[in-house]
Amino acid sequence: MARASKSMVIVVDDDDAIRASMRFLLESEGLEVQDYASGKALIAAAWPPTSVGCVVLDIHMPEMDGLDLLERLRQTHSKVPVIMVTGRPTPANRNRALSAGALDVLEKPLNDGRFLELVHDALERNPKTAN
Repeated sequence: MARASKSMVIVVDDDDAIRASMRFLLESEGLEVQDYASGKALIAAAWPPTSVGCVVLDIHMPEMDGLDLLERLRQTHSKVPVIMVTGRPTPANRNRALSAGALDVLEKPLNDGRFLELVHDALERNPKTAN
């Protein structure tokens, strides 16, 4: 599988340690990363940036959870691929995420290999970042 280089990945997770871990892993793959501690912080950052290859959203966050944020992104007609992550998976949340267009829902702690595979798949699905 060809890897997109210097493609922006946005990570939104309220857990500082998990966000830092995802950032480190993605940057070790040569990807640019912007991370945010909340959905509101992402929206305040003038969404959507033009160079976004994919977005990684935590489902359970205060104020605006990842599912609400995903639905809000889709309401703006954003087609950017989204990967959901959660430490508390439920069938209802998984179904809601997939129905809203998420590529997949991964359980924390993340399997690094599977996570990177999904990110690269997302980048290849996005015509703006595909090689």
